Amino acid sequence: MKQIIQDLKNGATILEEVPMPQVKAGYVLIQTTRTLVSLGTERMLVEFGKANLIDKARQQPDKVKQVLDKMHTDGIMPTLEAVFNKLNQPLPLGYCNVGKVIAVGQGVTEFKIGDRVASNGNHAEFVCVPKNLVAKIPDNVSDDEATFTVISSIALQGIRNLKPQFGESIVVIGLGLIGLITAQLLKANGCQVIGIDYQQSKVDLAKTFGITAINPAKDGNAIEYVKNLTKGIGADGVLITASTKSDEVIHESCEMCRKRGRIILVGVIGLNMRRDDFYKKELTFQVSCSYGAGRYDEEYENKGHDYPLAYARWTEKRNFEAILAAISSGSLQVKPLISQIVELKDYLQIYGDMRGGSIASIIKFAEKPSQSKTISLEEGKTFAKGKNKIALIGAGNFASSTIVPCLKKCGAKIKYISSAQGLSAKILAKKAGAQFATSDNKQIYEDKEVGLIIVGTRHNLHAKFILEALKNNKSVFVEKPLCLNKQELAEIEEAYKKSSKDLTINVGFNRRFAPLAIKMKQLSGKGPKNIIATMNAGFIAPEVWVQDLQIGGGRIIGEACHFIDLCSFIADSKVVEVCMNALGPNPAENTDNASILLKYENGSNAVINYFANGSKSYAKERVEVFAQNSVLILDNWRKLKGYGVKGFTSESSALDKGHKAEFALLNKNLQEGKEPLIPFESIKNTTLASFACIESLKQNKWIKVED
Repeated sequence: MKQIIQDLKNGATILEEVPMPQVKAGYVLIQTTRTLVSLGTERMLVEFGKANLIDKARQQPDKVKQVLDKMHTDGIMPTLEAVFNKLNQPLPLGYCNVGKVIAVGQGVTEFKIGDRVASNGNHAEFVCVPKNLVAKIPDNVSDDEATFTVISSIALQGIRNLKPQFGESIVVIGLGLIGLITAQLLKANGCQVIGIDYQQSKVDLAKTFGITAINPAKDGNAIEYVKNLTKGIGADGVLITASTKSDEVIHESCEMCRKRGRIILVGVIGLNMRRDDFYKKELTFQVSCSYGAGRYDEEYENKGHDYPLAYARWTEKRNFEAILAAISSGSLQVKPLISQIVELKDYLQIYGDMRGGSIASIIKFAEKPSQSKTISLEEGKTFAKGKNKIALIGAGNFASSTIVPCLKKCGAKIKYISSAQGLSAKILAKKAGAQFATSDNKQIYEDKEVGLIIVGTRHNLHAKFILEALKNNKSVFVEKPLCLNKQELAEIEEAYKKSSKDLTINVGFNRRFAPLAIKMKQLSGKGPKNIIATMNAGFIAPEVWVQDLQIGGGRIIGEACHFIDLCSFIADSKVVEVCMNALGPNPAENTDNASILLKYENGSNAVINYFANGSKSYAKERVEVFAQNSVLILDNWRKLKGYGVKGFTSESSALDKGHKAEFALLNKNLQEGKEPLIPFESIKNTTLASFACIESLKQNKWIKVED
């Protein structure tokens, strides 16, 4: 299928051939017929992509601080690699999609195949969209009209935040697409609407809808105009839908308002506010967020959990439905807003000049697009036949920034890159020099040339892909953790016992492969040791998937397992007992501020301090080993110091957490048919120890780690 993407590195807008996405639970698969180009939002992305690095930095000062902090802790080269990797990940454009349902995922009952629907899907021939971001289209609303659903919901949400009453005077500043829709909806709500824009054609169009509209450049001072029209009272409210860097818009909005008036920002403007503007009139100001209640809420958008209507009357989906009802009844007219309709292949007619006089541009899609789930890459490498090729399932940030570069460096033969949505697979396949990009894992399992499957998905899918790999006679490597619970572990162990002897299960516990970690273990000698590992892990918001116990397992199981394995490697023993204490009087299971005590079979002890409440400007990781009257300190994988160690004082290196050595060895083992990176019993012990951490927190006692 074809999809429009924006290259953030060079600014090009590209029509890319990508694998068709697969439907998943709670989602709807839609064949697109029309999409609407949001000239405001999409123009900002296009222009950001075309900007040079300095201008990009000026537009995102908060990101610059993050980059500087990372340079301080990780060094210049690792930071630059991370920045350029981010810029090398193109963005899918578009969020106003109309089409027909061709498949529904598990748990979706409100839609059926053949339904015409509007959604926030991208400019792509097929889109997979969560059910709460999809709405059925009334029969008397055309596909062209329905493309206005999502962008009109942005306008509607701004109005809902304003809470206008019948008869009130409301000013709309900026009569672009959202401004013109906002003005119409306010008029339908019984308000006296005053539209303001400096482009005469937009003012004239607003007047055709019965809106009182002015061009200050032609009609005079807008503030005085509003005061005169409201008999000196001032506007009850102002809705700002303009896009400008100027701070004057907010000042003028204050001047237009009556005492205790309301100002709602929907657009993007300069926000250097003057306190006196708000103080003397006791004005209120609010920024409106997107389409409605539920926006950016993982539970609502991606898990399909609706808000009770009695407590959240207007969610995103219900706003979509309200807009479609308004178009159906004629109270919202959108046909006059259509400036042009172009075929998908002619998309550059829109994106070539986004500062023209267009109000709304619609893209028309082919009736019978390609439904291929696998794309062959012309630039992909062709390898000799043999069961030594690699398939990577999951094409996220870690796969792009770490897995693929490491595999390329060691000459690995990457045949497939797979992702459920397709686009990320194609982008990463190009970078990897892979032969195929796919959204169909069945093809990977059936390909006898694939000897190893690398899994870089979210944690809840790890067990599933391990079992599928073993079932199809393929070795597997999963990024940590191995799995999320004891039942999954038991299933994996049973399948592994029944599998072919030459298959291996590998987990991405990369720290033990870092050169300085290996050196530390050698210098610390044999026998019992005291180990302290401190992770300044950094804050991650509670709504992020890794914090979700069902998806990410929480950061202790999902991330701290790294350091349990590292301590086991240095101790050269297995964990027999665990105790974990966490910050706060009643810490939750998904705590990420905890101290873990590990007791080892050989008498070693380890303390893992996994903290999320530290400063980003401080080093992220530190490991200390006390043994045989000596002390070794490993500082953030860049410097190892020894105290009382015969013949050793210190050793430095570039930041190296062991990924390169790990993947080089993984590929070598694949080619030569050798043992797994880490014995399965050790992986199992680390996994059980991570589970015991949570059990210890719940029971407030030491927990034995049993086989």
